[in-house]
Amino acid sequence: MVTVQLHNLIFSGHHGAIKEELTTGNTFEVHLDVMYDEKDRPFESLETIVNYVNLFSIIKQRMHQPSPLLEKIADEIIRKIKEVYPFIREMTLSIYKLQAPIGNFQGKAGISLNRKFED
Repeated sequence: MVTVQLHNLIFSGHHGAIKEELTTGNTFEVHLDVMYDEKDRPFESLETIVNYVNLFSIIKQRMHQPSPLLEKIADEIIRKIKEVYPFIREMTLSIYKLQAPIGNFQGKAGISLNRKFED
């Protein structure tokens, strides 16, 4: 099994359930792990593997579209990646707010979504 990773991606965006978040925006950190079986995918060219440049483009495009829920963003990114790379077996995507709207809070708040595909 091969794992393609994109970690510590930083984006500015207007995501959140609180009105002020949609207005002022926030900084988000994204981590992606994509797993596929190399037995069916020879390491011959960018067309036969999962290309991390394409993965970054998919993530970047979606992160620039406002949304109230990080779960929705993660779900849509995973669905798009699976559409482009139908041979993927598993994905884990994490999105963190680096300035969470929580009083006296230091750290980051976020979600992780894991999907396994049987087909």
